[in-house]
Amino acid sequence: MALSLASPHPDTAAWFDTGREGGSLRLSLGGHWVLAEARRLDPSLRALETKGCQRAEIDYGGINRLDTVGAWLLLRTQRSLEAQGLAVTIVNVPDAFQPLVHTLRQDCTAPPVELPQHHSFAWLLERIGRGVVGMGHWGFELLEFFGGVVYETMATILHPRRLRVAALIHQLEETGLNALPILGLLSFLIGVVFAFQGADQLRKFGAEVFTVNLLAVSILREIGGLMAAIIVAGRSGSAFTAQIGTMKVNEEIDALETLGMNTVEVLVLPRVIGLVIALPLLTFYANVMGLTGGAIMSYFDLGITIPAFLRQLQSALTDWTFWVGMIKAPVFAFIIALVGCFEGLKVERNAGSVGRMTTQSVVASIFLVIIADALFSIMFDLLDI
Repeated sequence: MALSLASPHPDTAAWFDTGREGGSLRLSLGGHWVLAEARRLDPSLRALETKGCQRAEIDYGGINRLDTVGAWLLLRTQRSLEAQGLAVTIVNVPDAFQPLVHTLRQDCTAPPVELPQHHSFAWLLERIGRGVVGMGHWGFELLEFFGGVVYETMATILHPRRLRVAALIHQLEETGLNALPILGLLSFLIGVVFAFQGADQLRKFGAEVFTVNLLAVSILREIGGLMAAIIVAGRSGSAFTAQIGTMKVNEEIDALETLGMNTVEVLVLPRVIGLVIALPLLTFYANVMGLTGGAIMSYFDLGITIPAFLRQLQSALTDWTFWVGMIKAPVFAFIIALVGCFEGLKVERNAGSVGRMTTQSVVASIFLVIIADALFSIMFDLLDI
């Protein structure tokens, strides 16, 4: 909105005059310094000749109307003159314009933005270095948060009454029960795809019956648990970040801390414990649905009846085939819940930060889950399991 004074002249176009006296440059302003005049005034202000001047005086006395764009244009001119070594004085600022001029001068203090040379090799190296340092700093903060969560978990085990049972049951419902439809559908379809693709390859060797073995090993050891973890990371892990982040934006977490409540105990532990309990159950459900999809596909594509499928499945299973996938599930759950809550507590007080941290939470959770899965595979291979 423009600030305006009564104009004694019919011509309201913005104007300025320059005058010199000794080593002093005087800039007299008049008219309406508003957005509509900025394009016309900008080239002339940039082209001001200051050679031989040590001082400059900018007289606002003739301005009848001033908006934010006009005030910024004059502030930029003032700072440009100062950058050339002139001592600049502002005079005759009308009372109605002083708050705008003062606010703009106080707020616009950041240095000019310098666009990086995106195609330079040095810029590429700098960006990689900043990313590596930032990742290391993020990992250190996550490790510190992990220590705090473990400490609070031990304290809750020693004093079970600290556990918020209602919040825990709510998290079990949100992360477990409500995830069954989407997880079941995707796991069923994954089983169908694995059976179809496996049978297509094994048919070349006349070994279609071993499609059941392929399904048993791949789904029970790897795919079932990994699929459940990825779906939960995208569904529940992101929800943890968004919920806690929104509380941070609305200053609800500050209110909890003011009341003397432990935010980790109130917000983090119910989510972590709830997901650690729910994900193994979801993994078992994903395994059953994946094998069901594979059994149905085997029946229609290979003619393997359900009893024959179950007999071949039983012969394909070893003592550890089922438990390998189940052992991973609580670890995956802990990683997902830890990262989701950690990113939520890092949210800044703006809506854009909530979306950014939610995205980062999902990406980091899936990345760490896959790393953990690879480490489990190496460990089980070393243990000959």
